[in-house]
Amino acid sequence: MTSIKNSLFYVSVIGGFTALIYWVISQGASLEIGRQIVHREIESDHWNDFLHSMVENLQHPLAILLAQIVTIILVARLFGWLFRKIGQPSVIGEMIAGIVLGPSLVGMYFPEFSAALFPKESLGNLQFLSQIGLIFFMFVIGMELDLKVLKNKAHDAVVISHASIVIPFALGLTLAFFIYPIFAPMGVEFSSFGLFMGIAMSITAFPVLARIVQEREMQKTKLGTIAITCAAADDITAWCILAVVIAIVKAGSFASSLYVIGMAVLYVIIMLKIVRPFLKRVGDLNSTRESLNKPVVAIFFLTLLFSAYASELIGIHALFGAFLAGAIMPENNKFRNIFIEKVEDVSIIVLLPLFFVFTGLRTQIGLLNDPYLWKVTGLIIAVAVVGKFFGSALAAKFVGQSWKDSLAIGALMNTRGLMELVVLNIGYDLGVLSTEIFTMMVIMALVTTFMTGPALDFLNFIFKDKTTAVPLEIGNKSKYKILFSFSTPDKGKKLLKIANSLVKKQADSSIVAAMHCSLSSEIHSFDVKDHERKMLAPILKESQHLNQEVLSVFKVTNDIDTDIIDTANQGEYDLLLVGLGRSIFDETFLGRILGFTTQIVNPDRLIDKFTGKEGLFENSPFDERTRHIIAKSKMPVGIFIDKDLEDIDQVFMPIFSKEDAFLIEYAKKLINNNGSQITVLDAVGEVKKTRDIEETIRSIEQIAPNHIMIMNDRTIRKEFLQSQNLMIISLESWKHIIEADTDWLVDVSSVLIIKP
Repeated sequence: MTSIKNSLFYVSVIGGFTALIYWVISQGASLEIGRQIVHREIESDHWNDFLHSMVENLQHPLAILLAQIVTIILVARLFGWLFRKIGQPSVIGEMIAGIVLGPSLVGMYFPEFSAALFPKESLGNLQFLSQIGLIFFMFVIGMELDLKVLKNKAHDAVVISHASIVIPFALGLTLAFFIYPIFAPMGVEFSSFGLFMGIAMSITAFPVLARIVQEREMQKTKLGTIAITCAAADDITAWCILAVVIAIVKAGSFASSLYVIGMAVLYVIIMLKIVRPFLKRVGDLNSTRESLNKPVVAIFFLTLLFSAYASELIGIHALFGAFLAGAIMPENNKFRNIFIEKVEDVSIIVLLPLFFVFTGLRTQIGLLNDPYLWKVTGLIIAVAVVGKFFGSALAAKFVGQSWKDSLAIGALMNTRGLMELVVLNIGYDLGVLSTEIFTMMVIMALVTTFMTGPALDFLNFIFKDKTTAVPLEIGNKSKYKILFSFSTPDKGKKLLKIANSLVKKQADSSIVAAMHCSLSSEIHSFDVKDHERKMLAPILKESQHLNQEVLSVFKVTNDIDTDIIDTANQGEYDLLLVGLGRSIFDETFLGRILGFTTQIVNPDRLIDKFTGKEGLFENSPFDERTRHIIAKSKMPVGIFIDKDLEDIDQVFMPIFSKEDAFLIEYAKKLINNNGSQITVLDAVGEVKKTRDIEETIRSIEQIAPNHIMIMNDRTIRKEFLQSQNLMIISLESWKHIIEADTDWLVDVSSVLIIKP
């Protein structure tokens, strides 16, 4: 009835108002009387008219800009992917993509296509968009720097960092003295040219360095920590020097620049002493994803834009303001990660590639058409490497680092990447760098960034470690090996207790390993060591209490479940223990399960709901991770659901089918090693039917009488369930009790679900 009513309403409204529109248009024709109406003559060649219209649309500035963005993103993603495949950071591929789309390749061999895609009149729009992308990117770089940790952990790193700036700066200035007469643009003072050559030689790409350290899993090592701290101190120092250099260049003389520098110092003080405390208070009140709503986000974006605008007005470039705005954001890592997520995708995927291509459009490798010019380019690269690589390495060796670590720090600090391009573009925009020297410096940036990975590999080959880390692959197949992966120390201690109860009296023939993985997006590189200690120390302390030797594995990763699976499979462990992200014993959650068991008839759909396929666990990525681990692991997996487990003295073990026979082996281990009392529930009479199960139980009774019993009672008393510390059940039987409307789940103890 309702649908008929809605249909009648729809027809009457659409039909009635359509008729009204037709009547108004027809009556409106009478209003044309006495007016000079110009009628367009309709061309007879409709196809040519259409093509002419399409050409006009293609030449519209917005259409050109959109075509440029689409092309740039596709080419940048492709080259980034290719360079990742050969072990290089994707940013190098994106930098190469910019040069490929510029006059050095596409412009040289496909000039008509290049002129159509990048007409000169469109480059202004592309430049402004790329600058917006850079502003957001520098904001993210500022947020990724932890000033408090940097202050606490600097020490040797500051010495190395400042030496790695002063030495290449001096060498760059010296180089400028020799090439100024030939390559400096007309009308540019030597001081301006020399200062920009110096700062260009001394820059380090903090984001590229941090990514290399993370990809090589060096962030938890002393070397990785020092390198990242050096790069952070380098970034802050270099950007402050760059601001002074820009002020001098724009002011025309050092005396005039003092006013600009004075204004810049005042601006920095205001940002640190007034704006930063205000933002901290806002951040403390809105540190969760739910509370970080649009008005709050607007406050931080306005801070970014005002800071960039103020620094541009002062004369030290908008990018410095964006960098400073990021650095003074609230220090809460969780807040910063949430905010970085909001900014990073658009700035890095959409806007930043525009900057690479705009740089590529300025880079004309074809201008280096003389062997002398290539010799100068080689000299620039040599000076850059000697100043940064060896300057950093010698400083690191002086403060007490080994030769291997010193040279590795030098290789990492020699990474220039995107930050170098930013400096070069600023110099080009100010007219300090000519096209030839700009192109040479871009090539230098590419070479020094590209050489970082191979240099580290070469150093690892030359300086092979004599000592090995805790093995992830344990080759002794005669030992029973258990790996447990935990998310928090409390859960880890419970899993350790289970592992210990299975091998307690077999220390010589067993191995227990504890593994914790943290997402790289949730932990700052500076905090890796402290976080590792915080996660593993309680486990190691508990292992001493239990007199259980434990190997520890700690990883910072982008893919937790894959790392757990790889570690377990490669180590050929006999059992993998993991915790379930959300306990089924939470009151609300349990009510939902029991509600499902009484309302849902289809067992498959019920299991889907329980395992999360229909949204029960849609907000719990760990449960999705658990399903992935179960599917991909080559060994038995135990999924632990905690209900305040204290002891493992009384264990309840339901048997629903002959496939559950493997559980008796775990019963045997618990009895032999922990002296546990095992109650086997013969739920469907399967124990009596299956001879192997019955004989195994009898053999256990002979060795350890009164430690195992068979219960045939279908009615399970609440008091009995509450007296049991742990229920061990197979994955298939767990599904069975869920779909069978088993209301005693309310009173069940902690559960270990085992997938054989």
